[in-house]
Amino acid sequence: MNVFDYAMQMEKDGEAYYREIAELTDNAGLKTVLIFMADEEVKLYNIFKRMKEGKGESLPPSNLMASVQNIFNEMKVKGDNYDFDAKQVEYYEKALETEHKSEAFYREKAAETTAVHERKLLIAIADEEKRHGVVLEGIIDFIKEPETWLENAEWGQMLF
Repeated sequence: MNVFDYAMQMEKDGEAYYREIAELTDNAGLKTVLIFMADEEVKLYNIFKRMKEGKGESLPPSNLMASVQNIFNEMKVKGDNYDFDAKQVEYYEKALETEHKSEAFYREKAAETTAVHERKLLIAIADEEKRHGVVLEGIIDFIKEPETWLENAEWGQMLF
């Protein structure tokens, strides 16, 4: 399996997992964040697919952090249901571990390639995976202490 096939499979698996855990929460805002994360995995899958086809590719600017921050702001205003099953933390920790592995993989592959454009793109994708991890860390903190986390005046800076 070449690097693009492997990367495409990782992104496909990530998408499936985010959609799976989105179904396990009753919190509408959190579900929206998870579906957004799944959609982000699809974007990365498509980038790797085009790279495999030899098409020049670039990573569009990420709106992940702003979008997720908006969702959490809406949750705070609405006062959504914050009753989480403690098991959910395990799901997000598993996703976080996967994002860390993806980031490391893309950085490793970037260091191995001699193609400048490919290296830059892999580093940009690794940076995006790092942002995914930051979002997941925020979700984990949120689930552990939802009211406190949302009410904290600094929560936006902690996550974003």
